[in-house]
Amino acid sequence: NPRQWCDEMTMSLHKRFVAFAAFAATALLLGACSSTPDKPTPTALGDFKEQLSVSKLWSTQIGPVSAPLTAQLNGTQLALASANGLLSLVNAETGTEVWRFALNTSLSAGVGTDGNRLSVITKSNELVTVADAKVLWKVKLPALSFTAPLVAGGRVFVLTADRTVIAFDGSSGQKLWSQQRTGDALVLKQAGILTSYQDNLLVGLSGRLVAMNPSNGVTRWEVTIGSSRGTNEVERLVDLVSGVSRVNNVVCARAFQTSVTCVDAQRGSNLWTRASQGHVGVSGSQAALFGAESDGKLVAWNRAGGQVLWQSEALRFRGLTAPAAADGQLVVGDDLGWFHWIDTSNGQTLARTQIDASGIAMPPVPYGKTWVVITKSGLVQALRAN
Repeated sequence: NPRQWCDEMTMSLHKRFVAFAAFAATALLLGACSSTPDKPTPTALGDFKEQLSVSKLWSTQIGPVSAPLTAQLNGTQLALASANGLLSLVNAETGTEVWRFALNTSLSAGVGTDGNRLSVITKSNELVTVADAKVLWKVKLPALSFTAPLVAGGRVFVLTADRTVIAFDGSSGQKLWSQQRTGDALVLKQAGILTSYQDNLLVGLSGRLVAMNPSNGVTRWEVTIGSSRGTNEVERLVDLVSGVSRVNNVVCARAFQTSVTCVDAQRGSNLWTRASQGHVGVSGSQAALFGAESDGKLVAWNRAGGQVLWQSEALRFRGLTAPAAADGQLVVGDDLGWFHWIDTSNGQTLARTQIDASGIAMPPVPYGKTWVVITKSGLVQALRAN
């Protein structure tokens, strides 16, 4: 119903504003929920039988972090960026800082890295690429961007908010090609999908997952992930959100507040779609796909057929990050600064710890059995549960 929808939208849109595709300026669009009451009270954490012992391996500080910034791991090197433009490369095993560099400008998206180059996007629409704590090159983009650049194959790929995909030479910043799609007048001020699968560039464009030739941007296949749900501009938002799950040739993704879909990335075909009202990405294992609804309900789907395996309401209204699954573990952070280990078979809590009260800023980054957690205050901690 409209009231329930507004509750869910208010939780997401207060932090993930909607931007006009004209891009001369950024506008907020919360009018549809202007009369919505305060957000529901976060569900209190219940008692549980602790089955894992959590230990802190290392910690460091990067500076305030806000969405849609993310961290990226390449080998043993973890690339970090703060909202005010502080960049850092850290050894994920020891927490030792390799280098740190201050851009002294606010960031709108990042960070992307191939282990050598590190790219971010500033709020003044500049794509900046850095190596060894030195700026290699800067390029002015034609529009805002909220999606971390993809640095791969000697190139830097960018998805701007006017639904343009641009490829640059990683060494010089020379523009190689550009492809643009038309779409609805609004887009999310939230990271979209820009990743790779074999020799394909996978991009979220409106409600479609598109595979492009990375050499020239030519479309190889595209699959509908989400379709418009209504008649007004907000209800038509079906942008794909950052955080995909890939196992072998199966790639699963979420369309904002609409659906979760798994596709065969080899054939470019839809395997299954399930309605799902969430605004954060998904993660998964060989057997299951995991996601969080906008109200904080955790859901597990059968990866092969999309059947619901379990649902948990233990963390409702706690402002969850996208869940992350790796090495047999499932974890999720919340807006109150707690980090939770979840049983992949039933959704029960196995362990939890509070990092700090500022809240978890982004999905945790796995490094083997270690999880690197970044809070909104910029605290970076490596945790392991055995």
